[in-house]
Amino acid sequence: MADNDDRNPLESLGKAAKDASRAMAGLSAAAKNDLLLTLADALESRADGILQANRLDLEAAAGMSESLRDRLALNEERLAAIAEDVRAVRALPDPVGEVLDGRLLDSGLSLMRRRVPLGVVAAIYEARPNVTVDVTALCLKTGNAVILRGGKETVHSNAALVKVIQSALEDSGLPPAAVQAIVSTDRALVTALLHLDAYVDMLIPRGGAGLHRRCREESRIPVITGGIGVCHIVVGKSANLDKALDVVENAKIQRPSACNAVETLLVHEDVAAAFLPRLAERLQRFNAVLHADERALPFFGTTLAGTIVPVNPGDYDKEWLTRDLNVRVAGSLSEALEHIRRHGTAHSEAILTEDMAEADRFVREVDAAAVFVNASTRFTDGGQFGLGAEVAISTQKLHARGPMGLDALTTYKWIGTGDYVIRA
Repeated sequence: MADNDDRNPLESLGKAAKDASRAMAGLSAAAKNDLLLTLADALESRADGILQANRLDLEAAAGMSESLRDRLALNEERLAAIAEDVRAVRALPDPVGEVLDGRLLDSGLSLMRRRVPLGVVAAIYEARPNVTVDVTALCLKTGNAVILRGGKETVHSNAALVKVIQSALEDSGLPPAAVQAIVSTDRALVTALLHLDAYVDMLIPRGGAGLHRRCREESRIPVITGGIGVCHIVVGKSANLDKALDVVENAKIQRPSACNAVETLLVHEDVAAAFLPRLAERLQRFNAVLHADERALPFFGTTLAGTIVPVNPGDYDKEWLTRDLNVRVAGSLSEALEHIRRHGTAHSEAILTEDMAEADRFVREVDAAAVFVNASTRFTDGGQFGLGAEVAISTQKLHARGPMGLDALTTYKWIGTGDYVIRA
C-alpha cells in the first residue's frame, strides 16, 4: 500500500486526481472531443503567455547543451504544431467502450471484454514541454486523469501550459484536477509520486537511463519504460548507396535530439570503400562528427581532420542526441546483428538493402519495438504511425510496445450478462 496519511506530501493531489478520474471516465466521446477542441484553441489564443514562460526557461538553461535547449524550446510554429496535434487526437476514434471480443458460454452467460480508462496516469519527463500537452491530450481522450512531473528545466513552461489546460477543463464544466502538475523541483517529490500507488494506476517515465532505472527500482506503481534510443542502421552490401545517403542524413540530421535518431551506422565491408567517403562528404555539411572503428578509418583518408575521430568502445552505448554518429564496418549481416544485440536498446533498428531475404532475416532476428526496411528510424513516432500524439515509446514487451497511443492508455474489464444464471 502507498502512504495513505500526511507523510506523503502528494496525498491530496493523488486523491483529487482519483476523484477527477471518475468524472472523466463517464464522459461521452463527443464531450471529450469538445474538450480537446477547447484546449487546442486555448493553446493558440494564449500563446504569448506560454512563449514568455518558455523564454524564462531558456534563459535559465543558457549553459546547457544544444540538444537539451532544442528539446526545451518553444516558438510560434512549434506551439501551433502542438495545438494541431491536440486536434489530431480529437479526430481519432475513441477506444473507450470498444468490445474486444465476446462469446456465449455453455452456461448461458454472455461474456465480453470492453475497453475502459486506466484511471490515473503519472508521467515523469525532462526538458520537453510538448510532452505536457501530448500526454494530457491522450489521457483526456481516453477518459483518464493525469499527474505531470516535468524537469526543472521546464518549470515555467509547464506551469503556463497546465494553467491553460486547467482553464479549458473548467470552461468545459470538468474538474481541473483531472490534469495536475508537480511544479516544485524538490527531488523528494519524485519519490513521493513513486509511492502514490493508492491513487495512480500507471507511471510513464520519459527521460534518461537514470530516471528509468530509478522508477523501476523504487516505484510501487506499474511502470512503462522506454524512449532510450541507441538506434542502428545497417547498410547492406546490396543497398542502393545514393538512396542510403538520403536515409542516413535524415535519420541523423533532421532532429538529432530525438530518441529515434540513428546513433550507429553498420556498413557492410563490400560497400565501405564506395559509401564511407561519400557519407563523410555529405554529413560534413552539417558539422557532423563520425566516430569510426579501425576498419572504417582508412576509407575516410586524411582530408577530414576533426570530422572523423576514432571510436571509443563506450561510444556504442551512447545515445548521442547530437550530430555525432558511430560508424563501424561489418563483415556480414550476422556481425551487424550481434552488434545490435549487444548495444541496442530495443527502440528502432533499420536495414538498407535490395536483398529481401536479408531484409526478412533482419526483421525476424532484431529485437526492437520498431524495425524498418529501407526507411529512416525517424518514423518511430505516434504521429507518423497514425496514432496521433504519443504518450511515450515503450521498449518493453508487456502491455504496450513502441509508440503508445490511445489504446495503450486503456485496460479492459470482463462483462458477463445472463438470465439469472448460476454456476453448476
